[in-house]
Amino acid sequence: MNVHHLELFYYVAKFEGITEAVRRMPYGIQQPAVSGQILQLEKFLEVRLFHRRPFALTPAGEELYDFIYPFFSRLEQITDQLRGEENQHLRLAASAAALTHHFPELLHKLRSEIPTLRLTLRELTHGEIETALRKQEADIAIAILNRKFSPGIKSVKLIDIPLAITVPEDSPVKTFRDISAKASGGEILHPLISLPKIEPVAQLIQQGLTSKNLRWEPSMEITELNLIQRYVAKGFGFGVAVDIPGAPVEEGIRRIKLPSDFPPLSIGALHTGNPKRIAQRLLDLAADQATILKKKKGK
Repeated sequence: MNVHHLELFYYVAKFEGITEAVRRMPYGIQQPAVSGQILQLEKFLEVRLFHRRPFALTPAGEELYDFIYPFFSRLEQITDQLRGEENQHLRLAASAAALTHHFPELLHKLRSEIPTLRLTLRELTHGEIETALRKQEADIAIAILNRKFSPGIKSVKLIDIPLAITVPEDSPVKTFRDISAKASGGEILHPLISLPKIEPVAQLIQQGLTSKNLRWEPSMEITELNLIQRYVAKGFGFGVAVDIPGAPVEEGIRRIKLPSDFPPLSIGALHTGNPKRIAQRLLDLAADQATILKKKKGK
C-alpha cells in the first residue's frame, strides 16, 4: 500500500473533500493529481472510500480514516513538540457556560504549574466542537456527551448535571409536582421557554416528560440558556435550565428540581489521538474539579 496515497486520503477525509484538501494541505499539489492517486488507492483496496458529492465517507472510508488518523494527525504536533513549543500551547474549545463558570479557575491552576502557558480559547456550540477537533483547531473540548461522535473522537466523562425548570421568583410553584398537578389530559398548559428541539437539553427534558406521560410544548424557543432565564424573570413563562453545582441562581428566578428519573446532561472532555502533556494535565485538573462538583451536587 502506498503511504503517500494514505496521506492524501487522510487530508481529503479531514477537510471533507478534494478541493478543500488541496487548498489546506501543508504542501502544494494539484487537484487532478490528488484525484488520480485516491482512485489508485481505491483500486488497490477494491473499495470506494467516499462519496464525492455531497462528500461522505463510506463505512470502508471511516474504518481506514480511523486507522490512519492517530499517525497523520500527530505529525504537526510532534514537529512542534520537538521544537520545544507544543507543550506550552493549549487550544481549548468549550461552550460559553463552561468557559464562564469553571474554566477560569482550572486554567489559573494550570498556569500556576506552567508559567509559560500560552492559551487559545474558542467558544463554540456543541455542533461546532467536533469539527474543530477533527480539523485540529483544538486540543481539548468540553462538550455534551448525549450524542454519538464520529470515528477518531475520544470522550472522557466528567460529570452528570441534573436539569431543572426555572420559575419567576414570586411564582407560587415550589415543586415539579405543582407543575404536573395542573396538567390537563396529560398536557402542561403553562408557557414553556426552551432551547430549540435539536438541542440536547431540550431533548432530555422532553424524554423525561414522555416517561411520565406528560406533554409540554414550548411556547418560545431561545438559543441561549442564560437568555431563557431573563425571559423567565420577566414573567414570560417557565424555562428549561441546567442545575450546575456551584453556579449562582440568576436574579429574579428560582430553580425547580426535576424528579431523579429525568435524564441528566452528561458533560465530558473530547480529544483525538493521545493528548499531549499539557492537554492531559488539563484533563486531570478537570477530573478533579468534577469530583468537587459532584460533592457539591450531593449536598
